[in-house]
Amino acid sequence: TVSGEVPEEPVVSKKSGLLYEKRLIERQIADYGKCPVTGDPLTMDDIVPVKTGKIVKPKSLTAASIPGMLGMFQNEWDALMLSNFALEQQLHTARQELSHALYQHDAACRVIARLKKERDEARSLLAQAERQAPLPASAATANVSALSNGKRVSEDGDMGPGSKQMCPGVSESIIAELTECNAALSQQRKKHQIPPTLAPVDALERYTQLSSHPLHKTNKPGISSIDINLSKAGHSYLWMLHVVDLIFSSKIKEMGNRSVSNKDIVATGGIDSSAVLFDQTSGVILSTLSGHSKKVTSVKFVAPSNVILSGSADKTLRIWQGSEDGNCDCRHILKDHTAEVQAITVHATNNYFVTASLDSTWCFYDLSSGLCLTQVEDPSNSMGYTSAAFHPDGLILGTGTTEATVRIWDVKSQGNVANFDGHTGSITAISFSENGYFLATAAHDGVKLWDLRKLKNFRSFELYDQDTPTNSVDFDHSGSYLAIAGSDVRVYQVGSVKAEWNCIKTLPDLSGTGRATCVKFGSDAKYLAVGSMDRNLRIFGLPEGDASMES
Repeated sequence: TVSGEVPEEPVVSKKSGLLYEKRLIERQIADYGKCPVTGDPLTMDDIVPVKTGKIVKPKSLTAASIPGMLGMFQNEWDALMLSNFALEQQLHTARQELSHALYQHDAACRVIARLKKERDEARSLLAQAERQAPLPASAATANVSALSNGKRVSEDGDMGPGSKQMCPGVSESIIAELTECNAALSQQRKKHQIPPTLAPVDALERYTQLSSHPLHKTNKPGISSIDINLSKAGHSYLWMLHVVDLIFSSKIKEMGNRSVSNKDIVATGGIDSSAVLFDQTSGVILSTLSGHSKKVTSVKFVAPSNVILSGSADKTLRIWQGSEDGNCDCRHILKDHTAEVQAITVHATNNYFVTASLDSTWCFYDLSSGLCLTQVEDPSNSMGYTSAAFHPDGLILGTGTTEATVRIWDVKSQGNVANFDGHTGSITAISFSENGYFLATAAHDGVKLWDLRKLKNFRSFELYDQDTPTNSVDFDHSGSYLAIAGSDVRVYQVGSVKAEWNCIKTLPDLSGTGRATCVKFGSDAKYLAVGSMDRNLRIFGLPEGDASMES
């Protein structure tokens, strides 16, 4: 060609067959009228266009040499770097926007938490105002004026951590209610029979781990407390009070049996400062109760009112109200103790409960209002209480101390009526038998059984070595079995003062920590719920095939 380059619009001469760039040959013919190569006369009629592909264009001459290719590669690399830099800028901008959005979300969560706290305080103030409304003016003046989060405050503000609140005391009407409950339960206990649905001994001998559920956080593992919502126990007093005629006893029993058909809900208190509600039947976590700032030391159900109580090492107790959708709202935060709340026990009426603390006091509360009716101090107990439990009849309270002593109290007079000595180390757990005669206490040195009729120790179990304390004891609801937790879990068949208490099953601690912290019997002793120093709740019972044959 004339230009020496690949033509963009190639044309060919009919006469000479030479290839030209169209624009160049048109100018040549217009100026000279002949072929620039051969010199022969040439017109535009002698020119024929050549068709070429538009998709793939011929490479330039620079791409035909190594220096040209290097230059082309350099240009492409520069373009790629510029594109990558633009993408990096966009990524940096997106990260900044995401960080800002997360900060706004965190701030919104904090505001919501503060508003919930203020809402709970307002509800407590409203409840206290409603309770105080019918009081005469003199009584209202003598008493404190408001209640904030379950703790009394004066008109000028908080009374301060060193101040003592004024408790109204246990009234005559409450004592009458407790006495009526005691009479009904005592009368019913005389007719007490082992339920036919109770798991037999040979079934417990075949118990094995059925499931393990990681309920608590991995950074602070450990389950410190377990309770099971056995509706039977919660409804017992309510329908017992109506047993006034033997004619209706069968119908009442039928109603009671229908009421206990609810699913078993397990509550666990964790070292991670939360409590978890778990449906043992379906294996689903129903709710996580967050709010305590330190480990949850005790959890208890109040079945009829769908209420959960949680005590913590942060010196507070919280009253949670459950709802149909499974959520729980904190109704009261009680701050009457000045040290760790170690134990909670609910009275058989389900209207009152007691908390025991390391501040050497136990408090008697009204459940509906969250009001501390009385706070009982023990001057002889310098280190505090570690455990507490109501006697099944409700007029006796047992408390364990850090000084290896078990104290028995008359609930009506709040007087110390008996003391059980003999343990070594802190009392870790206490449990009354359903028959009302036996008390099991656990401490560092093992388990002791006490006869409440003669106020004496009649049997001791030294199960573990000196470095392994016994952490938990629990009678099943029928009073037929006793479970003990330490480096493993052992189940005993309940005997009598003279008859042997035989160990019928030993369940190993499968957590790998060597420490089972709490144990609780399920409905009719059909399963055992065990907590350990890992974050898992373990369920022991009959395998599915054996359970079907058993039923």
